[in-house]
Amino acid sequence: MIMDKESKTTPRAGVSDLSIAVVYDNNPHKDGLESAWGFSCLITTAQKNILFDTGGDGSLLLNNMEKLAIDPNKIDIVVLSHIHGDHTGGLAGFLQRNPKVTVYLPKSFSGRFKDNVRSYGSKIVEVEQFLKVCEDVYSIGELGRWIKEQSLIIRTKAGMIIIIGCAHPGIINIVNATKGLLRDNILLIMGGCHLEWVTKGKIEKIVFFLGQWQVCYIAPCDCSGDKARNLFKKHFGKNYINTGVGKVITMMDLQ
Repeated sequence: MIMDKESKTTPRAGVSDLSIAVVYDNNPHKDGLESAWGFSCLITTAQKNILFDTGGDGSLLLNNMEKLAIDPNKIDIVVLSHIHGDHTGGLAGFLQRNPKVTVYLPKSFSGRFKDNVRSYGSKIVEVEQFLKVCEDVYSIGELGRWIKEQSLIIRTKAGMIIIIGCAHPGIINIVNATKGLLRDNILLIMGGCHLEWVTKGKIEKIVFFLGQWQVCYIAPCDCSGDKARNLFKKHFGKNYINTGVGKVITMMDLQ
């Protein structure tokens, strides 16, 4: 994995304003929106609008976007965390509406999947190692053995935000890799933690680990599971962010 020289030599940079809107999730949050297994969120910064994952169904994704007053044509970049259908299934429907995006996907995705994306006229960037996506936004690169997965790092003036799809490589491995790359405090971890079927003891070890890393806020959703969400809430207290479809997180929520 390539170390970013900027992380060693420059003082803390990063965005001062952003919003993260959950547009697809199996956890309900805002009335009037549909929930279903999977995940997608829209990251809005001053430079780019980034759709992270696309959920499992394009119609549901686009319907939720419409209800949240999100214009698909104003999205610049799509980032896919991993190959599973509940995170990529909405892509085709989205590309029918807006093919003029750049899709960042793990290099390990099949040639057939990549060819299908190109058939819409969309550009593809294959991600294998640490990579700058746009100003202050990075892919951690492919992690994991059986299921390759990338996560996003957003640098803010208050610390790093880590956006995770399903945490198949393990949330501890993802955090370790992130800290090794950019060496800043972790402001927020958001996304699926893949803890639905994990024992309470293992979840408590993860909670302890995140405490050791002084993770400030956590917003678990998707495959995290109620057991893990409750344990995170118990540990993080007021810094636990209850998250589901329709939830919007801004820097004002992270102070």
